[in-house]
Amino acid sequence: MTTKGYRGIGMEGPIATWYAKITRGDRGYAAIADDIARALPPGARVLEVAPGPGYLAIELARRGLRVSAVDISRSFVRMVGDNARAAGVAVDVRHGNASQLPFGDAAFDHVVCRAAFKNFADPLGALDEAYRVLAPGGVASIFDLRKEATRDEIRAEVDAMKLSWWNALWTRWTFRHVLLGRAYTDAAIRALAERSAFGGGEVRHGGVGFELRAQKPAAQA
Repeated sequence: MTTKGYRGIGMEGPIATWYAKITRGDRGYAAIADDIARALPPGARVLEVAPGPGYLAIELARRGLRVSAVDISRSFVRMVGDNARAAGVAVDVRHGNASQLPFGDAAFDHVVCRAAFKNFADPLGALDEAYRVLAPGGVASIFDLRKEATRDEIRAEVDAMKLSWWNALWTRWTFRHVLLGRAYTDAAIRALAERSAFGGGEVRHGGVGFELRAQKPAAQA
């Protein structure tokens, strides 16, 4: 029996199309890509785990980074390929599970995951796999929803998405009644990082979300 690699419903077909539509606007993709690119040399290798439609992966590629992506949704794998071609950038996108990445050891300088970690069925395995595929000194950045996010913070986040009335209403409901139920508290995400191969990490706050930043030790001389 194959264990499902995600919590909740699968992001395929019409659901994936809806998600791509509501996340198309600027929701911080450029800012995250700028932050990652500033810390890396041109041509550095970056992996995005669970890229969804690929908007962040495309921004990373536009900054001269060599970008790969892996998603468990075949719909999203197709979207990433199509969107990258339309944007005129190269993204090596593959189908796969976050806890069984289809890449070799030490293949990347940075691993990033945005808005998907709370949905992973095996989050510890996903962190350990990020550690495995990172080169010594590489960094993993996990961005996701804080369980402590307030109603006002959620409303501000959804308002910034500039959705239609119906999509805004549905998205706020999804945040409050579905996503928050899967989200991590500060204590929980720190504890998970400590159990992982990274042995810990730094947690930063911003709006409704957090960033867990964890680094693989540099190779010893």
